[in-house]
Amino acid sequence: MDKMPYAEPYKIKMVEAIKSTSKEERIEAIKQAGYNLFNLRSEDVLVDLITDSGTGAMSDKQWSAMMLGDEAYAGSRSFFKMKDTIKSILGFDFVLPTHQGRAAENVLFSALVKEGDIVPGNSHFDTTKGHIEFRKATCIDCTIDEAFDPTLIHPFKGNANIEKLEETIKKYKNNIPFVIMTVTCNNGGGQPVSLKNLKAVRAVCDKYDLPLFFDSARFAENAYFIKKREEGYADKTIKEIVAEMFVLADGMTMSSKKDAIVNIGGFIAMRSEDLYKKCSVFNIMFEGYLTYGGMAGRDMAALAQGLDENTEFPYLDARISQVEYLGKRLKEEGIPVMEPFGGHAIYIDALRFLPHIPQVHFPAQVLGIELYIEAGVRGVEIGTVLADRDPVTREERPPKTELLRLAIPRRVYTNNHMEVIVWGLKKVWERRKELKGLELDYEAPIMRHFTATFKRK
Repeated sequence: MDKMPYAEPYKIKMVEAIKSTSKEERIEAIKQAGYNLFNLRSEDVLVDLITDSGTGAMSDKQWSAMMLGDEAYAGSRSFFKMKDTIKSILGFDFVLPTHQGRAAENVLFSALVKEGDIVPGNSHFDTTKGHIEFRKATCIDCTIDEAFDPTLIHPFKGNANIEKLEETIKKYKNNIPFVIMTVTCNNGGGQPVSLKNLKAVRAVCDKYDLPLFFDSARFAENAYFIKKREEGYADKTIKEIVAEMFVLADGMTMSSKKDAIVNIGGFIAMRSEDLYKKCSVFNIMFEGYLTYGGMAGRDMAALAQGLDENTEFPYLDARISQVEYLGKRLKEEGIPVMEPFGGHAIYIDALRFLPHIPQVHFPAQVLGIELYIEAGVRGVEIGTVLADRDPVTREERPPKTELLRLAIPRRVYTNNHMEVIVWGLKKVWERRKELKGLELDYEAPIMRHFTATFKRK
């Protein structure tokens, strides 16, 4: 062997026990959960891939930073440490901490979105769409068409279709408060956006005098793909690429539970002092004072350290390589997956896996249930359940893709755990033709996927 074997750029200093359950126990557990994977007890899950949000393992330096956390209500040292780190890495002067990403959206959209507004972007994620539609506004997806073919290899499936974006702006100009770009694009399979595309979006926003915001939960993973796939960036550091990305944005929301590797926390960052003042009113109402915003000082300290760690190439290379390992193994076994592989998750294509189940009977949800029953692995549906009903007609609106997302927590599982996932999906694949769809038993009026219950057809 000429090449040295790969090794993760860290070693494990603490472990947490997980338990195995029998197939019969899992059948009963998912039945009691109303066939909703969110309703399971975590202790009944062997490998938990429902999200990579807040589920990562913090480093020794992050734990050390927590011990230095300043818990002052106002003017905390930890806040200023976080603020300075955000300024250094992302370039924004004004920062409002929030307890997580959807809270950041709630504050920002309270200041900017009103009834009748149109918000263009690239495959808005569930909470983004939920907060916009809750305000009786409308999301318009301007993602490139290539994003909706899981078999097509395209390096930047998160890209916006610039012509469609400009047509949308021309049509609704007086009702558009801003454009939002999600980096990476979660709903579309964890797919990145190229810097060339971000610059084109920025040019359109400048042409029509519109602000541009980034949903930045996985911005560092997006920068990694730019380094690996976009011409001219191979020799750039992740931090240099990040700086080039964010100079294009007027502001950002961040769920720090992803690419800052903390268990709780988020923030809004922006360039406009006027917008900062408007958002400050809602931040105080919804979250807390301006220098803590629903976060403990120790969490802000860990967040600052995590932002620094996660914008270094060796960490990102290890993290994304594990996702790629799972994707390659599944592909080897003939399991239909979204390609190219995402940065934080592997997405199983339920339309190819279970073509006999109509989307209105939730094939990706069926697949998630069966994977749990077979192997104790919990994923999450990114399909018709998550897409929710049309807020006006209340009709189902099946999306162009129907996916089961397997989101890999950061620095948590080994490749042996990945092999359990492969084994479980193989077992489901062998009996896929026997599987039947689901019907809704209960659903909330908005963001139903978190609490819905189902019954088998």
